[in-house]
Amino acid sequence: MSNMEYGNIMNVLTSGASSKTARAYGNGLTGGGVQASEKMASDDLDRMKSYKTIIGNVARKHDVDPALITAVASRESRGGAAISGTKGLGDNGNGYGLMQVDKRWHQPGGAWDSEAHVDQATKILVDFVPVVQKKFPSWSREKQLKGALAAYNMGEGVLDNADVDRITTGNDYSADVVARAQYFKRNGF
Repeated sequence: MSNMEYGNIMNVLTSGASSKTARAYGNGLTGGGVQASEKMASDDLDRMKSYKTIIGNVARKHDVDPALITAVASRESRGGAAISGTKGLGDNGNGYGLMQVDKRWHQPGGAWDSEAHVDQATKILVDFVPVVQKKFPSWSREKQLKGALAAYNMGEGVLDNADVDRITTGNDYSADVVARAQYFKRNGF
């Protein structure tokens, strides 16, 4: 979702993480907002750099901004830190890999930290874009991108009104991922 086809990540309006997400993160975070998202992304930056080549390859394949893929991996698994020692499993065993592909709906592909996994997860995300575009053709590309992110988190059932984050994890999934993506974009991704 690099520059124009899916919208420019730097042009997406975002409120960042909710205070609920910030508190769950710990490390002294209590208040939400863009600043909280940036702090969480900053904490994951060094880990995410080790996946930069994989992410870049997948981003080119799917014409997706690498910062967005990085942000999803940061939100979903803290760049692998939240799932180390679990064979890539999170979300009570339902999520798999850096980007936490939901095993209830998808057969996971590749090792939890592999290019095959990142490719599969990114394709799942990209496949939600036309669903959002069809349902909300009047939305800007940037708003449609937020809708696709929310659907990646909770399925297309979240797409019944404009408040796409109202039932996502932490009630902020797309807002937090966008804020993290903007941080990663400014920091080399």
